[in-house]
Amino acid sequence: MIELRYDKEIERLLVKSDALLDGHFILSSGLHSDKYVQCAKFFQYPEYSRIAGEKLAKLYSLDEIDVVIGGAFGGIVIAYAIAQVLGVRAIFAERVDGVFNLRRGFEILPEERVLIAEDVITTGKSIREVMELVIKHNGDIAGVASLIDRNMEEPEDITYRVEWLYSVQAKAFKPEECPLCKKGKIPAIKPGSRGLS
Repeated sequence: MIELRYDKEIERLLVKSDALLDGHFILSSGLHSDKYVQCAKFFQYPEYSRIAGEKLAKLYSLDEIDVVIGGAFGGIVIAYAIAQVLGVRAIFAERVDGVFNLRRGFEILPEERVLIAEDVITTGKSIREVMELVIKHNGDIAGVASLIDRNMEEPEDITYRVEWLYSVQAKAFKPEECPLCKKGKIPAIKPGSRGLS
């Protein structure tokens, strides 16, 4: 069982920004869910981003981080917020032909300590892709920092330290097994940013 975390200040800001949604959603992984966290609504407020960045940076304050990387688009703002507190570089990876790459002159130097930032951890797929990119550039992964963990029934296959601020207990289903689809009362919507192939 994954540890549940409920930072009350973060919960208040998630509710205040209308970031916690109920309905019928298609996640970026392709799974369907009855809950969705629209972190963009949370991160549209710089003060909320600062608070989350401070809380996550504190968890890694003794780790001698050199650079914080987020995957586009979800990890960009939180990576910047954490890096600002730690006083280090913030970069982001973006997809080229469906694969995360470093562009715009960003680089990870050999043996730099790299913290991977994400807005929401669901299956861990995006994080694993960013990990592969960091390893490809000979970076040293310090861990993963996320605003939200969706607390899926099966834990994410991430072999590094993972820290997050708020747990959202949500069910996710393969499209062909989705009870919401079978009921047919609520149409599925896809609020995320990553295209499905």
